[in-house]
Amino acid sequence: MSNSRPTIRDVARQAGVSHQTVSRVINGSADVLPETRALVEAAIEQMGYRPSAIARSMARGQTHTLACISPNLTDFTFASVIEGAEMEARQHDYFMLSSSAADPQAFRALVDELVGHSRVDGLIVINPYADERFEYIPQNFPLVFVGARSHDSNISSVSLDDEKVAYEATRHLLSQGHTRIALVTGPMEEDCSQDRAEGYARALHEAGLPVDKSMIVEGDWTATSGQDALLSFAEQGRVPSAVFAQNDRMAMGVMHAARDMNIHVPNQLAVIGVDDMPLASYFDPPLTTMRQDIPRIGQEAARMLVDILQGRNSTPRQLKLTAQLVVRQSTSGKGGD
Repeated sequence: MSNSRPTIRDVARQAGVSHQTVSRVINGSADVLPETRALVEAAIEQMGYRPSAIARSMARGQTHTLACISPNLTDFTFASVIEGAEMEARQHDYFMLSSSAADPQAFRALVDELVGHSRVDGLIVINPYADERFEYIPQNFPLVFVGARSHDSNISSVSLDDEKVAYEATRHLLSQGHTRIALVTGPMEEDCSQDRAEGYARALHEAGLPVDKSMIVEGDWTATSGQDALLSFAEQGRVPSAVFAQNDRMAMGVMHAARDMNIHVPNQLAVIGVDDMPLASYFDPPLTTMRQDIPRIGQEAARMLVDILQGRNSTPRQLKLTAQLVVRQSTSGKGGD
């Protein structure tokens, strides 16, 4: 007995029909008599035939494949978004490709390959405004942005409610009596950094405190930039009583610098981050942070894209998800100046 997989022609011989008729049955064509359909389905079941997904996609003019393009594939947040998107895509029988584009030209080349050669049915783009890559977004193509609000009303997006996240993080520090609160931002060309800066400022204004620009340092999401930020404050003789870092890695860098400078966290310096990365509770001290459900962002993006592809929702949507304050020892000391 042959170990080879049965082909569509084997099924046709078994059912006593043409291979074109088998193909019509597989693709759900209504142009097949019920009794003929029953014969073909019985032959398929008996022989254990599994139609080629690629062949079916070609026949339907679809690949049943989605792509997620990220600035890189090593960042914890990006990887978690992709994992969530892949899980959701699989639930709808879509295959998810993931690729990285470190700069606009690499992004453009990827789009030309994936979209220009009809290799995918839709795209998820993470951090589209991290640089000029948004200039190469394909027109009139199913698309969802992740991690940034869409500047184009025709494009759907999924992101964290960054302004609210920063507002609540800063309010937490204010509630402990801190009034000299520094901010370490991500790259300010990114939407999320801008929105988090606005949330920080709103919380200070509501507390009757001015926004001191000398207490704001732009970082680049790395721990090193958080470390450099605290060193910069110290060089100016303006060490704050609390720091809101716009992500956990920069918060970790702040705490590392504080330890080197013999500044006790949290008694002399309170620190809060954003994300709740897996090691946040193992920092020394454990980090207070704004926990976001990162895989859910990917899931929502993939669900939104599938809805667009299947015609269930063609109206562009801007979905913003919330975060949860997780209080740990890095902000448990007494505030005040």
